[in-house]
Amino acid sequence: MTLPALRVAFLTDAPRVAGSEVWLLDVLPLLPAHGLNPTVFLPRGEALDELARRFGAAGVPATRYDDLKTVTADLNSFDLRAVQAWNPGTYRALDALHAPRVAVVHDQLDYHYPAGLKGWYRQVYRATKLGGLRRADSVVTVSRWGQAFLQNEMNLPRVGGLTNGVNPDRYQPALPAERAALRARLGFSGFTVLVPGRFAPEKNQLAAVLAARHAPHLNFVFAGDMDSGVGSAARTLARALRLRNVTFLGRRWDLPDLYRAADALLQPTLAENQSLVTLEAMASGLPVVTTPIPAQAELIRDGVDGLLVPPAPHLLARALRAMAAHPDRTAQFGVQARQRVLERHTLTGTAAQVAALLRACLPD
Repeated sequence: MTLPALRVAFLTDAPRVAGSEVWLLDVLPLLPAHGLNPTVFLPRGEALDELARRFGAAGVPATRYDDLKTVTADLNSFDLRAVQAWNPGTYRALDALHAPRVAVVHDQLDYHYPAGLKGWYRQVYRATKLGGLRRADSVVTVSRWGQAFLQNEMNLPRVGGLTNGVNPDRYQPALPAERAALRARLGFSGFTVLVPGRFAPEKNQLAAVLAARHAPHLNFVFAGDMDSGVGSAARTLARALRLRNVTFLGRRWDLPDLYRAADALLQPTLAENQSLVTLEAMASGLPVVTTPIPAQAELIRDGVDGLLVPPAPHLLARALRAMAAHPDRTAQFGVQARQRVLERHTLTGTAAQVAALLRACLPD
């Protein structure tokens, strides 16, 4: 039986491009194959201009707005509305929207900070975003761990969970000659550790800079938006330590090439829901060193697909030095990681899950 086509509005209040916006750019063009015709609503601003252009090139209409109130009527003309909120106040807009209203949650939910900061963050989340999420008719989040956390720790009903996925054709290992050419073009030499992601406290890039001090014979390449205090602090720390093995590339749209040219991925994260960076690296056959927080342990099997290491700089460096010293074992990590993506985390699989969850939000 052919299901009726549905018009779905996806609203984000993102001030800039991060993982949740990349997720939209990857998933939305695949939804028409499942009978969902998406339109994305983006704030007006230079930081999102390239993202809007890419949506248009992918066949997804992008509507820009200055104030949410100006697009309420447009949003209500769709069959279903999905909201991704950075700002907790954005959830108040749900009150003016017709049902069904779905909150799509990419939030990192639980921060694995030391001492009492972890408990403090949970209280902050309850006081800010949790109340907003209760305004939605349904909630969808992007990991099984996140689904269980919202249900069990935050007592939130009606939570649907899915597994994130990436395109294994876009993210795939390079052939030897292609890899050599990429490394030459990018200026990579020696054992190169890629550290991608926006600079933020939970991404813990300062630990990666300190790890570089403990591994002076490895090269650390940081790729991500540095327009933040953490970005400035990372540069300052690298200069203060006189680290010659650290490079900052800034925001890049050529991450597939960076994955294919690097030797390992370092992600010393303190909070994730389900990391696209990890999955992109895995699909590219790039071995991963990351932290044993629940969301990462859902993706990486320690000693099989990569290494789960506490976020202490000397321990991260030791794991990376071991990878550099044992290339055959390290290469096997990459083979197993890509196979896991092919089995569990393809983008087409994610799109099918998204379509099914959104349709389940419709009234009978």
